[in-house]
Amino acid sequence: MSRLDTKKVLVEDLNKIAQEAFSVIAVDYRGTNVPGLTQLRKEAKSQSVQLKVIKNTLAKRALENTKFDSLNFSMNDFQSAAKLVKDFAAKEESFEVKGLSIGEGFLEPNELKALASLPSKEEAISMLLGLIQAPLNKLAGTLNEVPSQLVRTVNAVSQTKS
Repeated sequence: MSRLDTKKVLVEDLNKIAQEAFSVIAVDYRGTNVPGLTQLRKEAKSQSVQLKVIKNTLAKRALENTKFDSLNFSMNDFQSAAKLVKDFAAKEESFEVKGLSIGEGFLEPNELKALASLPSKEEAISMLLGLIQAPLNKLAGTLNEVPSQLVRTVNAVSQTKS
C-alpha cells in the first residue's frame, strides 16, 4: 500500500469516527513521555474515548463535512474525554490542550476545566432524582407528623387530668 493510500485510509477512518462522536479535543503531546501516553491510552480505552495521532493537514481533510475540528473523540458522552485529558494534562506539563468541540461549536482550551467538572450523566440523573424526591420526603414527614402530634397532645392532656 502506498503512502497516499495509507493516508486516505486514515482520513476515512477518522471521518467515520467523527460522524459518531459526541466531543473532540485537540492536544499537542510533544514532549510527553511514552509511559505517560501509554497510560493515557489505557484510561481512554476503558472510558470509550478514542485517541488518534494524525497530522493536522490530514485531520482537517478527515473532519470536513463533520461537526468537529479536532482529534480526540469521546464515544460515550460529552464529558469523559474532557475529564481524561484534564487529569492527564495536570500530570504532564508538556501535554497542551489546543481546543475542544462539543457538537458544532469550538471551545477555547480554558473551557476544558468547566466541561470536565460537570457531573456525568449518571451523577446528573442521581442529582435530579434527589431533587424530585426531597419534596416528597418532606411532605411525607409533614403528613406523618400531624397524627403523631395529635397522639402526643392527647397523651399530655390525659396525663394532666390523671
